[in-house]
Amino acid sequence: MSHGPRRIVCLTEEPTEVLYALGEQDRIVGISGFTVRPPRARKEKPKVSAFTSAKIDEILKLEPDFVVGFSDIQADIAAELVRRGVEVWISNHRSVDGILDYVRRLGALVGAADAASAYADGLRRGLDAIAAEAATLPRRPKVYFEEWDEPRISGIRWVAELVRIAGGDDIFPELAAQSLAKHRILANDDEIIARAPDIVFGSWCGKKFQPGKVAARPGWDAVPAVRDGELHEVKSPVILQPGPAALTEGVRVMAERIRAWSLARS
Repeated sequence: MSHGPRRIVCLTEEPTEVLYALGEQDRIVGISGFTVRPPRARKEKPKVSAFTSAKIDEILKLEPDFVVGFSDIQADIAAELVRRGVEVWISNHRSVDGILDYVRRLGALVGAADAASAYADGLRRGLDAIAAEAATLPRRPKVYFEEWDEPRISGIRWVAELVRIAGGDDIFPELAAQSLAKHRILANDDEIIARAPDIVFGSWCGKKFQPGKVAARPGWDAVPAVRDGELHEVKSPVILQPGPAALTEGVRVMAERIRAWSLARS
């Protein structure tokens, strides 16, 4: 006998990715329009939400018995659904350990605790393998991760942790501890330039990263990453969502760039 909710709406991509990975995709009746993983989800499921907005009436027509969302940014959507009698779970995890715990908790909520635990353990082993390889590199680069360009916003906690796992050191660790993007805004470029990153990773949530535009910023010609052409995009769907994509494809993209940088300077 199957346990747990049978009609789930996922307001962000990570619960969709997790439920598909666990073989529980038949429970999903609606997804976020920003979902790209797994690709088949976009073909199979109706899209009923963005990130800061949702089609409440369309969601209600799907008769969900459980809605999963993420963070304070979706608080208004959650409140409206709760007022309309829907059960909602808003997770608020911001770290690598939090993502792994999220996988386990979501699995338990749908009656797939054992499968979720095994999946999370596999994700952890993958990270451990990347960290072990990174530990053998001759040099660690200083890394600036830019989540948005105007204003400049540095990377969130799980991103900074993945940079470290991949073999680099985030230049704004004190900002990574801030969960809200508004608290990671950099007033100007002076501190970025002063901290002299060797690599810049850009993931401008929802728009294409432009290395040429970054290199042309006043004063940035003195930045090692600009001088050496180490300005690289990490596509936002694989790093800015706190789910399996960041712990697999996202961290791998950064690890490959960091490894190439380090070996070229050994």
